[in-house]
Amino acid sequence: MGQSPSAALDRESSFSHRFGFLSSSSLGSSEGFSDEILANRDYTAEIPDECLAYVFQFLGPGDRNRCSLVCKRWLCVDGWSRHRLSLDAQSEIEASLPSIFMRFDSVTKLTLRCTRRSISLNDGALVAISVRCQNLTRLKLRGCREISDEGMSTFAKNSKNLRKLSCGSCTFGAIALNAVLDYCSNLEELSVKRLRGIHDGAEAIEPGAAASSLKTICLKELVNGQSFEPLVVGAKNLKALKIIHCLGDWDRVLQLIGNRNRNGKENLHLNNYNSNGNNDALMEIHLERLQVSDIGLSAISKCTKIENLHIVKTPDCSNYGLVSVAEHCKLLKKLHVDGWRTNRIGDEGLVAVAKHCPNLEELVLVGVNATHLSLGAIASNCSKLERLALCGSGTIGNTEIACIAAKCMALKKLCIKGCPISDIAIEALGSGCPSLVKIKLRKCRGVSCEAGEWLREQRGSLVINMDACEVDGGFEASVSNGGIHEVGVDYPQVVSQVTDRDASTSSNGRLALLRSKFGLFASRNFVACTFRRWSNNEDSFNGNL
Repeated sequence: MGQSPSAALDRESSFSHRFGFLSSSSLGSSEGFSDEILANRDYTAEIPDECLAYVFQFLGPGDRNRCSLVCKRWLCVDGWSRHRLSLDAQSEIEASLPSIFMRFDSVTKLTLRCTRRSISLNDGALVAISVRCQNLTRLKLRGCREISDEGMSTFAKNSKNLRKLSCGSCTFGAIALNAVLDYCSNLEELSVKRLRGIHDGAEAIEPGAAASSLKTICLKELVNGQSFEPLVVGAKNLKALKIIHCLGDWDRVLQLIGNRNRNGKENLHLNNYNSNGNNDALMEIHLERLQVSDIGLSAISKCTKIENLHIVKTPDCSNYGLVSVAEHCKLLKKLHVDGWRTNRIGDEGLVAVAKHCPNLEELVLVGVNATHLSLGAIASNCSKLERLALCGSGTIGNTEIACIAAKCMALKKLCIKGCPISDIAIEALGSGCPSLVKIKLRKCRGVSCEAGEWLREQRGSLVINMDACEVDGGFEASVSNGGIHEVGVDYPQVVSQVTDRDASTSSNGRLALLRSKFGLFASRNFVACTFRRWSNNEDSFNGNL
């Protein structure tokens, strides 16, 4: 209506030309021919490369590898759009490096792993990678024992855009790390684990050009971790400090950090101006299996903006140190305490937390003999508490759980392991904690399967995981989901040089399922894995603890 015959013919001709088949007037006479054209047509040919690359971003490495075999165009798009790469860093890979990075020329995040029984790539290969990967921002080295201080120093000169470095089980030492800190002025995260070149008598590691940019330092299983003292103290904007299983006395280092924050605030007050540097930026401290005492805890209490504190297996820490932290760090949101059953941290320290830290959202107590006195105070005063784990305590019984059920209105996730509770505690949870969405019970012998089934009937939407019986079918599913989230979090793996991750994912899920059925959860990893995923995935709950 209202169109000339010529206009209609033009529109039909344009339609036919765009989709590559005949007009409707000739379609009836050539129906078989047009059907063949439609069947063989590649509809993805009109998709721009940028859109195809965007679709690839939602695929796992295995699917991307398969997509790259479809055609040369998809192979090319997958190559320049893949930013993460994980390589088996054996010495034989050196000859293939030019072709690998000719295809993947946009890599920004690289992982190099080598097993103990293999010979890793050497300095020459690492330098070649630094020349070809000009946009590299993240590097993870695992077991690359043939890389020396000279190789890392040259790499640092060529990779000035590096922002994150993680190295473990390597042989280079302080010279290499100092070179990285001198040349990589944008470095934000440094993680060092079992670095063999850091030994007694090694030179000190200075912050260098990264003094202002460094935000996270993680030190694990080091013989001479004190050589990092200048780095830790000199990082002006450090936000997270993790020291795990490192030898030596760490009270002195923590005192220097605390004094730096106190002096910075005093100077700021005297000069009465706002500087660009944040002298009180430290927000997270993780101390695990260290020689640290209440002196160290009192020192870090001067870092008043701390929100996340882990005190794990530090037998010299007591209520005194925890009280000092609670009184000064009033912004605390996450507190993990593993008392190692030394009975040095208990009600006194936890009552102080309840009194001074109203913003507490997550609390993990392992081997801490808390009672209803402290747990009741926390339940009453910490109205934002959403995640709670109580493990390995002989004093947490039905009374304490009933107190939590009656007062923790915001609690969403509850984990109880190895505590002397019975069906009475489950009955209290049936009517309490109105916001509760997940509960996990492990090694609570006084709780029967019938109590779990009753709780499921009372609160149909509640996810319940128990040792003896699994009330709903969500445990197996959540285990496999947890496996997917855990494998390759930092960098996807690629087959051969580009390893497929799918097999490791499924095997990890099956292993977790077997462990769940036979009750072989290690107490060391149980709570840490629980709340690591609870914190990172607030909207979905993973059952693999």
